[in-house]
Amino acid sequence: MSKKLACIILAAGSGTRMKSDIPKPMHKIASKPMVMHVIDACAALEPEKIVTVIAPHMSEMEKTVGEHTAIAYQETANGTGGAALAAKQALSGFDGDILIVFGDTPLVRAETLKNIVELKNTDSKTGVVFSGFTPDDPAKYGRMALNDDGTLSRIIEFKDANDNERKINLCNGGIVCANGAHLFDWLESVDNDNAQAEYYLTDLPQIASRNGYTSRVCEIDETETAGVNSRADLAHVEYMLQQRLRSRAMDKGVTLIAPESVTFCADTVIEKDVIIHPHVVFGPNVVINSGVEIHAFSHIEGAIVHSGASIGPYARLRPGADIGQKAKVGNFVEIKKTKLGAGSKASHLSYLGDANIGNNVNIGAGTITCNYDGYNKFETTIGDNAFIGSNTALVAPVVVGKGAIIAAGSTVTSDVDDEALALARAHQTQKDGWAKRFKDIKQTRKETEERE
Repeated sequence: MSKKLACIILAAGSGTRMKSDIPKPMHKIASKPMVMHVIDACAALEPEKIVTVIAPHMSEMEKTVGEHTAIAYQETANGTGGAALAAKQALSGFDGDILIVFGDTPLVRAETLKNIVELKNTDSKTGVVFSGFTPDDPAKYGRMALNDDGTLSRIIEFKDANDNERKINLCNGGIVCANGAHLFDWLESVDNDNAQAEYYLTDLPQIASRNGYTSRVCEIDETETAGVNSRADLAHVEYMLQQRLRSRAMDKGVTLIAPESVTFCADTVIEKDVIIHPHVVFGPNVVINSGVEIHAFSHIEGAIVHSGASIGPYARLRPGADIGQKAKVGNFVEIKKTKLGAGSKASHLSYLGDANIGNNVNIGAGTITCNYDGYNKFETTIGDNAFIGSNTALVAPVVVGKGAIIAAGSTVTSDVDDEALALARAHQTQKDGWAKRFKDIKQTRKETEERE
């Protein structure tokens, strides 16, 4: 796209039907705010500027999107036309194309936005392009009336449409690309003579026509128009995006044993030849290298898993987990801010936090790194080829040397030298016959109580 481009993202809706104090576009889909999905799609087109229009009270959204876009404020909730007009000052003097997208439509693709912009540029007399779609059930969508030559005549909001107009199947998809040199003048010509008494972007075709410009429709997939106005809509869009992410993963060479049970984050990175078993959940910032196998009911966030490693079942990798090549993290093992070296194993029932664990280390069942004293976190370091016996508590800060062995049941509070054996448990004693005498006494007492 050689012509200059700017984007306006309309995100001022409070979302009354969401029943939430969180602005509607900040609700998350695949662990990322909806508006950020839209910003990313726009950013892929490399526009000169992106402006997000928000309401004045949306401080948290301003903080989130302000790192990526300029901000404009819609002081009064007066419709889509009013919202787009709020970006006028932020785009003062811009005369390229302006793309207008809604902040609560997280399924829109960058490729689709590019197609809309390219259609706008096929003819110098095209002033406006609207996205459109043909659903199985037009329901209450705005209808798009075409001229005989296929150009767009006008868009009729459902509430303003008569019976014949409601029979039209081509529906308004909401996205607009307009001539930036004229857009804001055209928006200032929009009136609110409609059932909602609001200023609509959908008036633009008729206004552009009066100025000698035609309008066109770029048909897009219905799923990309899906907006969110309720919690049910949120769940539906989450479902559709998860389907898209699952398909993308499988297309890239990932095996999903039960695709419908795996939940991805929008930024999950998984390389080829990874096998994912049922009921695995990925949170933000996860990278899975090739050849990894993730077993059922594992939860992974903020972690990197290197090639050939095995995770789960029922494993939890928390932020900062770095699992080495061909390492094993078994059932009911939780790892946080810890590097587990290549070939190392933590197979059962352990917590490893704030630790640096070398290569080919064996972590016995029930091992805990005691990393927190109630005020501060401390690190545990375990050298290559060390063996940590079952039911060991490593009280940080502590260093276990290379090749060292920690006897089962030990509570280790001091550093252990390379190749040393550390035992930190009470000496075992034996009282012969004690168990029999104990059981006899208990049995006699029970029989006495029953007779009484």
